Formats: sequence, structure tokens, C-alpha cells
Amino acid sequence: MANYCVVVTSGAHARFFTLKTLAAPVLESGPKLIERGELVNPEKEIPGRDLYADPKSGRSRAPHGGPAHGYDDHRSQHEDECDRRFALEILKRADSLARAEKAHHLVLIAPARMLGSLRQQLETVVKQGMKVYDFAKDISKLNSAEIHEYLAREGILPARKSTPT
Repeated sequence: MANYCVVVTSGAHARFFTLKTLAAPVLESGPKLIERGELVNPEKEIPGRDLYADPKSGRSRAPHGGPAHGYDDHRSQHEDECDRRFALEILKRADSLARAEKAHHLVLIAPARMLGSLRQQLETVVKQGMKVYDFAKDISKLNSAEIHEYLAREGILPARKSTPT
């Protein structure tokens, strides 16, 4: 049983963790963050030049060298919808993991834009009674020990303890 489910995402890639208590005798006692899986957003992996017909957005030239004019090709709406769908998939997977591990705490760490999408979907997916912590930060490149250390400094997870050798 893990009391914490931790999700770290960059918007294109999400990683899922649980906090596990280690049995003695090992070099480190106390809890350890264990990676339980990942999820990739394929739409964020596609370069813009392959996703859109025109690689640039917002300005166009009139025929015969006339003045430039602005237009909206709705890319931001497409990106918002892409983030919304990915956030929903992340939360479904996180809720499933939390239920399987009987976790009472869900920790979400994502850049501000992605965190906004996660917050919008949170109520529809995550079970009632689960304590949710969220942070607007991109720490997706850190390893599990560094993520654990960061969350311990923030007072969310218990710190890892070293046993004397």
C-alpha cells in the first residue's frame, strides 16, 4: 500500500510514481518514490511544421505585394484541446493507480499551462476524499530521487532517511 500517488508531467510526457516504505536492512530506510509507468502525448511529439500546413501563424501578405494582415488560425484552441485530452488521460491513469495502491494523496506537478488543464478535469476523474496537492513547475527531467527530494523540501512527502553505516 502506498499513501501517495505522484504525477510529474511536462505536457508531452507524464510519469507516475508511488511512495513505498522500504524494509530494513537496506542502505536507505524510510520511504522511496517508485516509478509506476509513463504516458506520452503523441500530438505534442509532432513538430509544428508537420502538424500545420503553414509553419507560421498570425501574419499573411496580400496578393501582389500588398500590406500584411493578421489572422487567427486557431492554433491555441487546438493546443488547449490537445492539453485537455492529455490531462484527462493522465488523471484517469493516476486515479486508477491511486485506487490500486489505496493512496489518499495525489500530487500533481506540471508547467502552469498543463496544470490548468489538469485542474479543469480533476473533479470529473479523481475520487472524492483524496487530498490533492499541485505545483506549477516543470521537473519532468529529474530522476525519482530528485523528485522525492523536491517534494520533501516542499513538505508534501516525508523525507528519505539514511541509515548509518
